Amino acid sequence: MESRRPPPSPFVENYVVPGDVVLDLSEMTNQTIKLGAGLRQECDTIQATSSGKLRLSKPNKYWVESSQKRYTPSVEDTVLGIVVDTKPDNFLVDIKGPNLAFLPVLAFEGGTRRNIPKFEIGTLIYARVVKANSIMNPELSCMDATGKAAEFGQLKDGYMFDTSTGMSRMLLSSPTCPVLEALGKKLSFEIAVGLNGRVWVNAPAPNTVILVSNAIIRSESLSGIKQRAMVENLLQKLT
Repeated sequence: MESRRPPPSPFVENYVVPGDVVLDLSEMTNQTIKLGAGLRQECDTIQATSSGKLRLSKPNKYWVESSQKRYTPSVEDTVLGIVVDTKPDNFLVDIKGPNLAFLPVLAFEGGTRRNIPKFEIGTLIYARVVKANSIMNPELSCMDATGKAAEFGQLKDGYMFDTSTGMSRMLLSSPTCPVLEALGKKLSFEIAVGLNGRVWVNAPAPNTVILVSNAIIRSESLSGIKQRAMVENLLQKLT
């Protein structure tokens, strides 16, 4: 007999502060809960460790979304990192966190000592966080959970800019956020979003890259209706 899915926390979509108990695990037997940024387990409870809006993505991943520039790494986050140094076994990568991240030279699909990527300092990498805690440098991988490269690896050309972590989560939300939906109906472009508050945009035409980047930057404080209207206005200026 299957257990019923527990109701979501009553705090979902509401503002929480450090110390708030957002989930009682004693009421959620035989359920797997995934915790993202801003949450930690204390005995049979899940508590907030930062201020922001409690979010839930199906089936059971919770995190606190705060519009901040500083990023706290969490396992399974996708991030945009910048290579700042190379070592025999690792690339050192800036992911806007408290510490530099390690990207092992073998953490690529089919990676061996004979085909180690040659990344120069300043190379932009799209990667996945595979290890993260408060006392060690986070570890990255350019493979998905099945060992495939998927969309991970070096990002060439294009334009990268910083956003808040809250904005990054909005861009990755499902269903597609209004600004990306409106842009995607009219323009052809590539985008990679890191939960660490970085966005990369590429397109055949430079003016498309500029328009998409500007639209995303302007959209953070706008409602869905205003995001669509803003995109229409920018598109009119493009033609």
